[in-house]
Amino acid sequence: MKYYIGVDIGTTSTKAVLYDQDANVINKFQQGYRLYRDQDGMAEQDPEEIVQAVLQMIHDAAGLTNEEDNQLTSVSFSCANQSLILLDQDHHPISRVMTWADTRARRQAEALKQSSKAKTIYEKTGTPIHPMSPLIKLMWLKEIKPDLIKQASFYADIKSYLFWRLFGQFRIDVSIASCTGLMNLETQNWDPDILAMLHVSVDQLPEIVDSIDQAVGLSPVMAGLMGVDAEVPFVYGAFDGALSNLGVGAIQQDTVAITIGTSAAVRVICDHPVIDPHQRLFCYSVNRHLWVIGGPINNGGDVFQWAVEELIEDQIQAKYDVANRLIDQVPAGAHGLLFHPFLGGERAPIWEANARGSFVGLNPLHTRADMLRAVMEGICFNIATVFDAVQTMVGKPKRITATGGFANSKVWRQMLADVLDCPVNVPKSFESGCLGAVVMAMQSLGELSNLADVTSMVGQVEAYLPDEAVAALYERYLLVFKQVEEQLLPTYAALVELQEDQK
Repeated sequence: MKYYIGVDIGTTSTKAVLYDQDANVINKFQQGYRLYRDQDGMAEQDPEEIVQAVLQMIHDAAGLTNEEDNQLTSVSFSCANQSLILLDQDHHPISRVMTWADTRARRQAEALKQSSKAKTIYEKTGTPIHPMSPLIKLMWLKEIKPDLIKQASFYADIKSYLFWRLFGQFRIDVSIASCTGLMNLETQNWDPDILAMLHVSVDQLPEIVDSIDQAVGLSPVMAGLMGVDAEVPFVYGAFDGALSNLGVGAIQQDTVAITIGTSAAVRVICDHPVIDPHQRLFCYSVNRHLWVIGGPINNGGDVFQWAVEELIEDQIQAKYDVANRLIDQVPAGAHGLLFHPFLGGERAPIWEANARGSFVGLNPLHTRADMLRAVMEGICFNIATVFDAVQTMVGKPKRITATGGFANSKVWRQMLADVLDCPVNVPKSFESGCLGAVVMAMQSLGELSNLADVTSMVGQVEAYLPDEAVAALYERYLLVFKQVEEQLLPTYAALVELQEDQK
């Protein structure tokens, strides 16, 4: 029997899933690690903690393949994008990992956004100007930590550093590279003009390879630590968002993938780059021949968690069940109450790190049930603004495939279908990032000729169809949601200043 391991290197944990040759999940393993938030805006990881977690998870998964007649065919990777590590001349880290969630470069992002270079950089790279971007992180480091920059010989993301540790090869897949703000989408090479602006040489960056490329020849030490044969191919894979699309079968332009976990994202895969003239969306490579267009959203399930914790009494058991029952009793529109869910700033579509949340339309008749429903609707309305931008660029989809923690709530699933006025399919079981990585490995090994074949691996889905009357009502609410959002945008910086003054 052939087996495959898909590894997902996330922000707070690494997961390894073992699949058989029919893409059935045999077992899965997960190990957490700390996200360091020692100061305002910081979101860093310890690179050694991540390397050790990856080694251990592969070891645990590979242990199930050691029986006679079982063959571990490959190990492949999904990984959070937009991380940055500084390395010395021996490729040893001299910094922690700055993650996508690190927002300390807000001022540098705003300055670049207001400059004449912003539009050109976005059009070249497909990466919105935002503190998440390694481009902006490098600008911040050069200004705030120049001595650290002087010590740096190389710049890496967590996966290229991991592959250096495993194989002594300094390489980065084209998908992760395209998320840095440093890669030219057209040439799929590091952009010389952007590197010159940063005073970074191409020799300081990893070599860009295809997502289906392999590394072979583990060191004996690393092979022993993981319990795998040294000649097992390790496939580079791609960033987690692109592979989540693959893992739920959203491989065609008529299918949009939406993820609502702690944060959220809307993505669609195309066979050509698509650049949004309004700079609302990203455009990143999946591999050398496919691109993913969409928007990452800061505020998803974490905002609903905040609302439940604040609005449901502490002594009540099963708070989320109570919240869902309350929401289900309130009509669509929450009696005219809107909620903008920007508790953690926002990325797509407004790209405003200073954005803050708000209830709009409160009156004395509103209840906590109304407020809970408004919060859930607000998260969906915010997703709808990104969904609308995607539709504008690539056309209306036939279906949406949705995954994430929100899928545990049937109320939320139906609400998403109604707000987006589009059928929503929810896979009954999914490990989309890891499955997407395994699908890439199968293609790399010549076992899968077409990535679209993944649709047969996804399994059963539950379908939710929009209610026409509710969808028409939500269309009116969404219009007001967007109007209020536009009017509040100029106030956010002042609000943040007031909040900072009160700390």
